[in-house]
Amino acid sequence: MKFISNNSFFAKLQVEQSKPFVIAGPCSAESEEQVMETAQALQQQGIKLFRAGIWKPRTRPGSFEGVGEKGLAWLKRVKQELGLMVTTEVATGKHVEEALKYNIDVLWIGARTTVNPFAVQEIADALKGVQVPVMIKNPINPDLALWIGAIERIYTTGITDLAAIHRGFSSYGESKYRNTPLWQIPIELKARFQNMPLIIDPSHIGGKRELIFPITQKALDLGYDGMIIESHPRPDFALSDAAQQVTPAALKDILDRLQVRKPKYDDAELVNRAEELRLQIDAADHHIIEALAKRMALVELIGEYKKLNNVQVLQLERWKEIFRTRANWAEEAGVSPAFIEELYKLIHVESIRKQTAVMKDE
Repeated sequence: MKFISNNSFFAKLQVEQSKPFVIAGPCSAESEEQVMETAQALQQQGIKLFRAGIWKPRTRPGSFEGVGEKGLAWLKRVKQELGLMVTTEVATGKHVEEALKYNIDVLWIGARTTVNPFAVQEIADALKGVQVPVMIKNPINPDLALWIGAIERIYTTGITDLAAIHRGFSSYGESKYRNTPLWQIPIELKARFQNMPLIIDPSHIGGKRELIFPITQKALDLGYDGMIIESHPRPDFALSDAAQQVTPAALKDILDRLQVRKPKYDDAELVNRAEELRLQIDAADHHIIEALAKRMALVELIGEYKKLNNVQVLQLERWKEIFRTRANWAEEAGVSPAFIEELYKLIHVESIRKQTAVMKDE
C-alpha cells in the first residue's frame, strides 16, 4: 500500500507547521461559544487543524454523548470565520454522510470503532468515491492485525491520504496510564508503512494533563509525525474527559518545551561512530542468539529425560525459580528486571513448545 505523496494533506500540514504537526481542540464540542473560544485561542498559536468530537461513544450510558449534527454547524463556522481546517470522529456511515455535508476537512475513526470490522466496513462503504483524509486510531485491544485491517478497509475505497493515531491500549490492572502505550505496536506499524504519518494522542494515553508532555516527548524521540491533543478553555468543567484536557495557554507551554530530534546524523564522524557501535551491537546479538540456541538444545535434552521417566512438561516450582533468579541476576547486571521477566516469559513459552513436541515424538 502506498499512502501519501508530497502533495498529500498530511505532507502539506507538516510543511506548514514544520514537522511535527499539531492537531488540537476540545474532546467534545459542548456549545458554539466554547468551540469558537477554543478555536480562536488555538488559531493565535498557529494551529491549522482544529479537532472536536460531535458524536461521543461512551463506555456507559448516561454519559455525555455529544451534541450531534448541530455541532457540525459550529465547526463550519470555525472554517468560515477563522480559516482553520476541522476534523471530527465518525463511527457510522450516517456520521460520514453528515460530516461531508458540512465539508469537514478530515475524519477520524475512533478506537471503539476500529475494533469492529463491520463498523469500519460501513464507514468504508460510505467513503467510496470520496477523497477526504482519514485518521485511524488503534483498536482498544493490543491487536496490530486489527489496526492494519481497519487501515486496509479504508484504503480499498481509493483513499490514500491516511494517518494512524496511537492512543494507547486498554489493560486490566493498575497503571499510571489511562491506556497503556505499548510502544512496540505502533513502532511495528510504522516499520510496515513507513510513508504513513503516525500521530500520538497523549491525552488518551495518559488520561491526566500532567502526562501529556512526557508522552509526547517520547513519541517525538521515536520519530512520530504529529500529535493530537485535547484543549478546552476551562478543562475542569468539561463535559467529557476533563482530567486529560489542557487550556490553550497550557498547550502552548507544552509545545514550547518539546524538543524535536534530528531524523539522521548530519556529521561524518558521528555516522562513523554510530556504525562502530552498531557493529558491536550486531556482535552482541550474535552471541545472544548462539546462547539461546544452546539453551534450547538443553531444553530438548531435558524434554527427552522427562519423556523417558514419564514426567510432565511443566514443572511449576522450577519456572518460579527461573522467573525469580533471572530477575535478580538482571538487577545485579544493571538490566531492567521487568524487561528480563518479559523476555523469559517468551523463552518459557518456546521451551514448553519444544518439550511438548518431544513428548509427542514417538
